[in-house]
Amino acid sequence: MEGMIYLEGGALYRGMGFGASRTNVGELVFNTSMTGYQGILTDPSYKGQIINMTYPLIGNYGVSDIDWQSEFIHAFGLVTRDISFRPSNRCSVMTINDWLAGQGVPGVYYVDTRAIAKRIRKEGTVKCVISTEGIPRETAARLLSETNLRCDYMREAGTKDVQHFPGGGKRVAILDFGIKRNIITSMTNRDCDVFLFPYDSEPERIMAVRPDGLFLSNGPGDPQEATRGIETTRAFLGKLPIFGICMGHQVLALAVGGSTYKLKFGHRGANHGVRDLETDRSVITSQNHSYAVEAAGVERQGMIVTHVNLNDGTVEGMRHRELPIFSVQYHPEGSPGPNDSEYLFDRFLSLMEGGRNDA
Repeated sequence: MEGMIYLEGGALYRGMGFGASRTNVGELVFNTSMTGYQGILTDPSYKGQIINMTYPLIGNYGVSDIDWQSEFIHAFGLVTRDISFRPSNRCSVMTINDWLAGQGVPGVYYVDTRAIAKRIRKEGTVKCVISTEGIPRETAARLLSETNLRCDYMREAGTKDVQHFPGGGKRVAILDFGIKRNIITSMTNRDCDVFLFPYDSEPERIMAVRPDGLFLSNGPGDPQEATRGIETTRAFLGKLPIFGICMGHQVLALAVGGSTYKLKFGHRGANHGVRDLETDRSVITSQNHSYAVEAAGVERQGMIVTHVNLNDGTVEGMRHRELPIFSVQYHPEGSPGPNDSEYLFDRFLSLMEGGRNDA
């Protein structure tokens, strides 16, 4: 099966196709992780994106029943130098080729993924066609010109109905922009009584369960498009402890009156260094985001920048000077350190011990 990657600007990469026979248009990004492809592909934050993996061999440990971060693949396509059709892993239940085929997702291999990553670093993330249907270059160019990339996928990436994960401890209301399963697990492992709410839930609906804290999840797209989520978050400022991760971090920044901006090529991988300015310690983090928080804007609104990225100095964490709210841009539940940042969930629990402000 022939595979092709056609980029906005005219660059064409031809290779072999695997997975589904399909053509998709999405935003081409790269990820530097050496493992974890199953969690990456099922992370809702990748909805609408085509992932170029910089590690050259993907699929060598197959696909298991335990490494899902959601119910299905959200990425629009996968690009890799090589794939394994014969995985070696006692937990494997299928090959990555069969998995992508069953999920209706196209993949392309035997292309120069290093050259693609270098192009993205130079030119920024770009619109891209991925096809395993043997379409001509002219058809790919037409599809690019006819397709506008969406930036509001958070409106449909999360739950559509309230879900309850019972526990005997603190009650956490999660505003779901496209949450990863491991975040919920990090809460339930601490005996939290978790209620998962749709992204556009009204504050009154959330307060009906009398939560001890509000959690803002990760998710895909431009945080400025999460208008309902921003409004709901703003309604809880000063009333509940709030903790945000990734998209939740950006939504919190917008809710307090700050601003966000799009990075040239984003942060995606499991090896990003972050410095904690308050402890002067550094941690290895897992990241997946295209947007960042503008530091000066949130600082004017009473926030303190607590973490910065060691590569480019962007904001990786913040807390309020007075209110019990904080957030991080990276994924502490991703465990690349492996457990450097687990304390953040315990910090949230400690804040919830202070109780609600129902006034």
